[in-house]
Amino acid sequence: MTGKSKGERHIGLLNGFAAYGIWGLFPLFWPLLEPAGSVEILAHRMAWSLVFVTAALLVVRRWAWAGELIRQPRRLALVAVASAVITVNWGVYIWSVNSGHVVEASLGYFINPLVTIAMGVLLLKERLRPVQWAAVGVGFSAVVVLTVGYGRPPWISLVLAFSFATYGLVKKKVNLGGVESLAAETAIQFLPAVGYLAWLTAQGKSTFTTEGLGHATLLAAAGAVTALPLVLFGAAAIRVPLSTLGLLQYLAPVFQFLIGVLYFHEAMPTERWAGFALVWLALTLLTADAWRAARRARVAAISVPQGLSQPGGDREKPASAAVDA
Repeated sequence: MTGKSKGERHIGLLNGFAAYGIWGLFPLFWPLLEPAGSVEILAHRMAWSLVFVTAALLVVRRWAWAGELIRQPRRLALVAVASAVITVNWGVYIWSVNSGHVVEASLGYFINPLVTIAMGVLLLKERLRPVQWAAVGVGFSAVVVLTVGYGRPPWISLVLAFSFATYGLVKKKVNLGGVESLAAETAIQFLPAVGYLAWLTAQGKSTFTTEGLGHATLLAAAGAVTALPLVLFGAAAIRVPLSTLGLLQYLAPVFQFLIGVLYFHEAMPTERWAGFALVWLALTLLTADAWRAARRARVAAISVPQGLSQPGGDREKPASAAVDA
């Protein structure tokens, strides 16, 4: 591996840690926006996100995608669906954090990969390897155990997991970059959000102008807090392998879980620990299987070019040299 590629991968890892670290620390941010209610916070997040993402796109001068998107009604409709789904996800997450359900919210992002796999089987007719089936089965058992532990289905976790999995599925079909996708989605959210904020102000219920400059600044910062980790994630995605990003994604729910238990002191009776342990077992199975699959793919990618392009004595060239090249 060359010094340049090592440096690029190091930068990618730092960006990845920063992105997932910010997402993991979200439970510390949303309570700072009180006494604004969850819907007011959501509306500010949608409106200010467009402002910050537009500023980022102006800096990098990436606008060609917008014209192409407008000329493709099917993709535009899918962006509208993604916008609606992520609105639900954001709204439920903000409400759950500010209502004292940080641990249950973190569970949603732990089980999200399992829901994504299940949706791939049901909607895309994908075939699973045996270990993946085992992980989904263990994950389903965890939901059953947590339903008993909570005395109800963990609906916050399920809504967050299913909405984010649906969002990911739709974004895959739209095929836009992270920043561009957020710009398109928040452009759709913008008018309803601003309309709601205007109505709230007319009713005298808005906190934006009544709680001081610091509060107004924090509400506006919701846009930056939303856009920044996406920019960092984009920088990481082009520099590190997907298998590495797959591991980094667990940082966010781990941080959220720890904040819920250690900072907000949310209750964790035995049944919840058992449910979370099953979820973590499922994710361990899933991650181990993904790593094996990725390693097999790398070996295949290395061996095929060698066999085709290195007849004669060059066949003995070490595999590591092929990787470095």
